[in-house]
Order: sequence, then structure tokens, then C-alpha cells
Amino acid sequence: MYHIVGMFLLVFIPLVSPLWAGEVVTQNIKQWAKKALEEEKALRPIEARNTVAVLYFENKTGKSELDPLQKGLTLMLITDLFNVKGLQVVERVKLQALVEEMGFGTSGLVEAGNAPRVGRILGARWLIGGEITRGSIKIQSNVLDVGEKKIIGQPIVMGEMEDLFRLEKGLLFEIINFLKIDITHQEKEELRRYCSTNIRALNLLFRGIDASDRGNYEMAAQFYESALKEDPKICIARGALQELIHLRLIKSQKRSRELLNSLRDRSSLTDQLTPEDSTRRIRTPNDTTPSQGERPYN
Repeated sequence: MYHIVGMFLLVFIPLVSPLWAGEVVTQNIKQWAKKALEEEKALRPIEARNTVAVLYFENKTGKSELDPLQKGLTLMLITDLFNVKGLQVVERVKLQALVEEMGFGTSGLVEAGNAPRVGRILGARWLIGGEITRGSIKIQSNVLDVGEKKIIGQPIVMGEMEDLFRLEKGLLFEIINFLKIDITHQEKEELRRYCSTNIRALNLLFRGIDASDRGNYEMAAQFYESALKEDPKICIARGALQELIHLRLIKSQKRSRELLNSLRDRSSLTDQLTPEDSTRRIRTPNDTTPSQGERPYN
């Protein structure tokens, strides 16, 4: 089993789109990241406040089989935070594009000198990050007020690997509490809905996201399909698969459409991306650039 420790929130300057942008890192988003770096020195403070970015977790266990958790934990938190009214959340694809443009890799984001810079470029007032270490699962967060340079909270949740989905919820509500965001009882109940309680399905989803980031869209589709077969109501997977189909990034469109049609009545209430959303965001497959040298998971 493994520990997840050293998570932190920092306070920065906000500038972010309020709409979720899907899971494909498109050429447009890559161009945004390049331009953001070029204009980094000219960034100015703005008035928007309730903006948060979630960095990838750093896997310090030496166990490559836990690598999917690096993006997976981030994905679950972002998915939930998008449902918090009044809170603006930086899209994960922007973070991924920035990672690629800066050449940091996943672990480089949380190094002491990099996190504040990344938060400023992303335009986030609050920045969340963390790491994974050996032991049973322990998620420990440091909440920092950068302006006052002091920690304002250290939420901790602990449990077993099989309880990952519960631990993520515990951390979610701790974050909401330390950000001093008021939510109604009804909103809280909606946020309690799990992405999935099936650990295998979650792992498949996380691997699909990573395969998509590497430009291996066929493999990503296979992972999404497998996740949906394990749990037809799992969050994100259905929308992510729809996105690949509508962007014509996969050859197996017929098979994927048939699967989605068979799951139509059992689709997850937490899916956020509709076919219309993906088509509206990017209209042609030319807007994507597959990465080179992809390697499949074993």
C-alpha cells in the first residue's frame, strides 16, 4: 500500500475559462501554453478570485504501476471541483499542455521553485498539489496563503487503496472548507456522488487519460471502453470516448458508438462532456497533434 503526502494549496492570480474543455490536448491548447510562456513576464494581477488549479501528484514510491494515480487523483478532484458553484477550475488539458511546453514532466510541477510559477501562468489563485509515498493511503494537505506566507490548514485523510474513491471525497470537502466556500446541503449531496467505486474501472480510466495525453487515441479509446464495461456509470469515460469519436481521432468509431448506445440508459450522472460540447470545442481532427513514440501499458 502507499502514502499520499505533502499536498498543498497556494494562492495566485486567477484567469481561467469556467467551462470544462474535455480531455484531448489539442493544437489550440498547445498554442495557448506556448503563448502563455512567451508572455509570462507581462502577466498582471487581475480581480477574479475563486480560481483553483490542481497539479499532478508525484509518485515517489518507485512503483510504476501507481503512475496512473498521478493524473487520476487530479482528474477526480478537478471533476468534483467543476461542480462547486462559484468556483472556477483550470482545465486539466491546460495543465498538461503547460507541462509539455515547460518540459517539466509530472514530478517537476511540485518542486519548490516551479509550483508558484506554474500557478501564476495558469492564472490560479489556489494551487493544489501532492505526492505519493509508501504505506497505506494517507493524503495530507498543506493550505498556504502565499500573500501572508503561512499555512492556514493541513487536512489529512487516511485509508486503504480500495477506499481511494472515499478518500478523494474526504479531501474534496476539506479543500472546500479551507477555501471558505459555502455549499448547500443539496450541493453537498451531489458532490458526494462517486466517480466510481470500482477500483479497476478507475485505473482503466486513468490509463485512458494518460494514453490520450501521449497522443495514443486508439489505446485511450480501448481503456475508456474497458472502464465503461467494468462500470457503465463511471464519470468522464463516456464523455472522453465521445470526444474521440466526434474529433475523428480513432478508427474504431463504430464499435465505440455501439458501446455508448448500449450504455445510453445507464450513463453516469457525473459525465460532463456531451457530443455537442466536444464538437463545439474543436471541429476538426487537424486541431490535434499526436505525440511520437507512444508506448502501451503492459
